[in-house]
Formats: sequence, C-alpha cells, structure tokens
Amino acid sequence: ALAVVALVDPEEYSSSNILVRRHPSDIFDKRGYPKRPVPTRCEQIQRLKQEEEFDLLIIGGGATGTGMAADAATRGLKTAVVEANDFASGTSSRSTKLAHGGVRYLEKAFKNFDYSQLHLVFEALSERKRLLRNAPHLSRQLPIMTPCYHFWEVPYFWAGMKVYDTLAGRQGLTWSRYLTPYEAVRQFPTLRTENVHEGTLKGSIVYYDGQFNDARLCLLLACTAAEEGAAVANYTEVVDLLKDEDTGRVRGAKCRDKLTGRTFEVRARQVVNACGPFSDAVRQMSDPEARALVAPSSGVHITLPDYYSVEGYGMIVPKTRDGRVVFLLPWEGHTIAGTTDSESEITFNPRPSEKDIRFILEAIEDYLSVKVRREDVSSAWSGIRPLISNPDSANTSELVRDHLIMTDRNGLVTICGGKWTTYRLMAEQGVDRAIEEGKLSPKGACRTPSLKVVGGDGYHLGLHTEIAQEYVVPHRPGAIDTRVAKHLTAAYGDRARVVTRIAEDQGLGHRLARGHPQLEAEVAYAARYEYCTGVEDFLARRTRLAFLDARAAEQALPRVVAILGKELKWGWFRRRKELAQGKEMLKTFSQGTTA
Repeated sequence: ALAVVALVDPEEYSSSNILVRRHPSDIFDKRGYPKRPVPTRCEQIQRLKQEEEFDLLIIGGGATGTGMAADAATRGLKTAVVEANDFASGTSSRSTKLAHGGVRYLEKAFKNFDYSQLHLVFEALSERKRLLRNAPHLSRQLPIMTPCYHFWEVPYFWAGMKVYDTLAGRQGLTWSRYLTPYEAVRQFPTLRTENVHEGTLKGSIVYYDGQFNDARLCLLLACTAAEEGAAVANYTEVVDLLKDEDTGRVRGAKCRDKLTGRTFEVRARQVVNACGPFSDAVRQMSDPEARALVAPSSGVHITLPDYYSVEGYGMIVPKTRDGRVVFLLPWEGHTIAGTTDSESEITFNPRPSEKDIRFILEAIEDYLSVKVRREDVSSAWSGIRPLISNPDSANTSELVRDHLIMTDRNGLVTICGGKWTTYRLMAEQGVDRAIEEGKLSPKGACRTPSLKVVGGDGYHLGLHTEIAQEYVVPHRPGAIDTRVAKHLTAAYGDRARVVTRIAEDQGLGHRLARGHPQLEAEVAYAARYEYCTGVEDFLARRTRLAFLDARAAEQALPRVVAILGKELKWGWFRRRKELAQGKEMLKTFSQGTTA
C-alpha cells in the first residue's frame, strides 16, 4: 500500500497544474538577444514606489521568498519581493547543493515507528523530482556511495535502500545497488580499502540523489517571478512595517534602497516574512513581544581539487568519529566536503572556523587513500541554518521537524525553516496562507509543480554541443571550447546563447581566471539580465568562483570591476571601492577563523 501511494502524484499530472511557458522563438530575437528582458533594478524600484497597493509583499529573497514570488505571480497576484542584500546572499547559497530524497527520514521512520517521518519521505521524493525537472540545466542526479567496513553494514544499508527504492516508485531516480570492494575502488579510485578505525572495506551501497546550483536557482526564481510580472528588488532593506491606524494590521513596509540611501513605502494587502535566520527581527517589528523562534545552526563546507572525488560520483561518510555525517561531492569541476553542525550566532556573513575546516579534513581522511592536505583547501564557507523552536511548546529547545508557517496578531505571516529540496512546497503553502489571511483573489491555482525557471524552456542535454559548434572560432584567442560550452549551458540553460552573442559582439570571450571556464561576457550578461550590482554578486552568486577557488576569484577581480564599471557606469571612486570590498569578501572564503 505504501508503494502505491508513492507511485502516483495526481496533482502533478492534473491538467489544471500544467503551465506552458513561452517557446524559445518567442523569447529571443533574430540576433539571439531576449525580446523582452526582465525590467532593470531601477525600473523595479520605481514600480515599488509608484504602485498604489500590491496584493502580496514578500520580505526576503532567499529560496522561500523567491519561490513564493514565482508562485504568487503565476497565480495572477500583484506581487513584490524585497531583499536586504542580494538574492541568495545568505543561507540559500551556502548549502550542500543536494536535493535530498528523504533517505534519513526513512531510517528514522522505522527506528522510531513514526509514520510522520514516512510522510516526509514521500514529500521529499516528490519535490526532488520537481526540482530536477523544473531546473534541468541547474541540476542532475548524482550517484552517492556509502562505503561499508563492517559485515553488518552491507545488509543493513542494502535492505534500507531497497525499501526506499520500492517506496519511491516513479518518484525515484535510479535504483540503488551493491558494489563489491573491487568494484567500489574501481568506481572511486581514491577510496581507502583499509580504515584504521573501521576495518577492511566490505563493499559499498550506491544510491541516487539530486545535485543543483543553489545560488543560481534562487536567482533564476527571482528572474522567473520578474518575467511573470512580479516587482523584485535586491539591496532593498525593510526598516519598519506599516500598520493600519485603526486595526493595527500590517499593511506594508518602509524600505530603504541601500544603493542610493533613499527610503520609500510599499503597501500591500498581505505581508509575508521569509527572512530565514533573520525572521525574528521582522517579527519583532510587528510585535515587539514576539518570542524568538530561530535556533541558528552553523554548517561549514570546504572546496578541494577535483582529484579528491570522481566526476559523477559522490560519497557519504555515514558516521564520523563523533557521530556526524559528512559528504564528499564533485561540483563544478572541484570537490566539496561538509558539513558541520554546531550552534551559531545570527550574522550576515558567517566565517568558517579553522576547527571546523580541520574536522572535515580529518573526517574524509579516514576514507581516502590520498594524502589530505590543508593547503588543498581552495575555499571554505559557512551558512546559518534557521532551525525553528516550537512556539507551542514550553520547552524552547524543542525544534520543529521541518518548517513553520504562522500568523501573528497583526496579520504578519512568517514562514521559516525547511530545506532547499522542499522550497517549492513551502512556497505554495506560504502563498496559500497569504491568500487566506489577506482575503486575496488569485486568477488561478498553483502552477509551480511544472513551472520551468528561466533558461529551462529550451534546454536539452546536447545543448552544449550546439553552443560549441556554433561559436568555436579557430585560431582566435578566447574561442569557446567544449568545457566552456558545458559550463555556460549548465549555468544559463537556453540563455547561454545570449552570453556567447555578447562574447562575439563585444570581444568578451576571454576567460576571467586561468584554469576556470567563466567568461568576461558573463559579467556583462549578469549586469544586464540578472540584477548584478557589484563584484560580490558576480563572484559569489552569478558565478560560483568565490566558492570554488578564492585565489582565482581574486585573479578575476580587476577585470570584473572593469566590465561591471562600464555596464553600470561607475566612476573612479566606486570602482576603487568595489575592488577593496571584493578583496575583503574573498578573505572570508580563503581564511578560517581561530574560534
């Protein structure tokens, strides 16, 4: 019976939920540029100032906020979203980059006889499949190996994964399988056959999960919302909430454009707080007596050279010396390893500690045959996960299992917690609550189960070949080769052709850093079509160079400043300021704190 539940998702295949977006021929003109590019940031700010009243104002431009904006806009609601910094500048760009299918929920369900955990498995499976389908250029399925060094681990993990495969049904990816020790080392040559603490390798269990580019997915959700009519603005800080003088109900926000310093008011029938770790600060603007909900937890990741992993294969360390879980994953031509889980303060730009970096290195050292070296760490970053304490419990340490949606006495809706895999479902539930609380009148039902983000409409697996064939120019420096073509299509989908058109038309086809595929043309594209306002936006989130290689990002910095300065008409002072700020930002990726 459980398998039958997982096999069919009636809502996904309901005709009322199928949204057909524009055909690529309707998106691009004959020269290859977008016919109707998203409104510029200045145009979006003007709309926020001039619109008499929005249906929905969303505070927060992370995964949940941009997901809600895309959902609400496609339902026909007049939608606005404001973000105090850049889209995905916080937790949403600092994840493990995995779309989990709920394997760990399944283990808890059977260990604790907890059916609610089983519900989370089905939920995660369904949402993972939708994420992979709706952002095909930004995501892929990835086999992940679980090495077994005790005889009992092989049947234990194998049986668990077979139950998982059966429950997944059509929502699953590829079925799990067992590899002998010989096959495991053949597939993952750096895997250690003798573990000092665990014993001799007895084999490996391989299962499949999703992997995706978190920051770009968040950004493209904002761009998708903008294409669907939403007013979206980064670097727009909420400094206060507006309330109805008679009822005290929250009816908008006083905002400050951080790039100009000017303030303005945005009015809306319903306001939603989707600020992640910073949710309590907004809740206390509405109700100064509001009890804190967020229990912040810090997660650190490090980036290593590609030879630490195998392209197309990840590995999970199911239990480190202190009982934690660590992943070792190929990503963007490198290897990322993490994560830690420790209590943290809420800060905008958290830095990884040297202790956490060493912990990750020691954890993977037990499982790898290669020498694990501190000097191989090319980047390290920390993200704050907003765990939520249960507001209905007298025990403030009791945490909400997944996510929380609540409405305060002044009508402010807060949505917090959750994870990237289920962002779409959270957004749908958040919009549903906003419609109910604000008595809004959408023009249709939720469309996001089949809504492809910008770049996904014309994407297919062979697109990089077409890009390489069309734009390779023999004997010319900066010609686009296969590696660059793969990078462009993975980052931009069908919009990769716009990047290459800019490269040809403006002579911006050179790489920004030696050994990396990012092109100069991507800087111009980001400034024109992706709300890029500064070097940090580009190096950390429009591309992921800061997360991959802090030294390479510093090498690219002067050229990024020059191109952005030309596109955004910066003066000498602004260029010098951006250069200095870029160097300071990159220090947070290249150095661990001593704490």
